[in-house]
Amino acid sequence: MVRISSPATCTWSFARCVLATILLAGVLQGCAPVIIAGAAAGADVAHDRRTLGSIVNDTTVELKATGRLDTDPHLKNAVNISVTSVNGIVLLTGQAPTADLRDQVLATIRTIPSIRRIVNEIQIAPLSTLADRTRDTWITGEVKSRFLVTKGLDPTRVKVVTADSSVYLLGLVNQQEAKLATNAAANVRGVVRVVELFEYTN
Repeated sequence: MVRISSPATCTWSFARCVLATILLAGVLQGCAPVIIAGAAAGADVAHDRRTLGSIVNDTTVELKATGRLDTDPHLKNAVNISVTSVNGIVLLTGQAPTADLRDQVLATIRTIPSIRRIVNEIQIAPLSTLADRTRDTWITGEVKSRFLVTKGLDPTRVKVVTADSSVYLLGLVNQQEAKLATNAAANVRGVVRVVELFEYTN
């Protein structure tokens, strides 16, 4: 967990203007990842404490990382990796059958610019089954549902990732929000542990 000073925020009207500029620049330069990232950033920018640039950067990092893993002939079908980026902190979850394959994944991701830190939670294990992934998806949905009814917590400010019944929480929050989110996640049936990867605004 990293303590940081309060990040800059932007109003919705300003965010729309900046977003439009990014999208236009992407069109003029033929930069598909930027366009996709900008579109994905638009939905929750009014609530997110990250700057618009950070939101777009996080989405771009995820797209680039996933693309590189999917196009690497040695990794594409050999590993099962999920990439989540929040404010430059990249969480890697999933499975790699050998330590060598895991290290290849890490080496591939490390070459992507704008990553501040990588949290390696890749298990050296056989690839997860459909039942495993379905269970994790259900847990994520239950955690998010708990957030919706938790007073004092804006659910759009906490990113939830579940892997092998472990719940990872990311986002820019204050101490009280972190406590509320962690407690809510810990009380969901099937969760074996909650890992806080928050950055604090106070």
